[in-house]
Amino acid sequence: MRASIGDYVRTHGVVSTEGQHVGEVVEVRGADDGPPYVVRFPDGEERLVYPGPETVVEPRHPVD
Repeated sequence: MRASIGDYVRTHGVVSTEGQHVGEVVEVRGADDGPPYVVRFPDGEERLVYPGPETVVEPRHPVD
């Protein structure tokens, strides 16, 4: 998994849609754009995220 500052991290609930979270990557701490990431969520909270298998990185700008 690779992410850049400004990309979005979306976690999916394993059993249902509850538990889904979307946040913006504000810092990349891993080598070669890898995890962990510091992610800011809509409520302003920032967390260090180690993405799991149900996590998707969405680019900040759509690719044409």
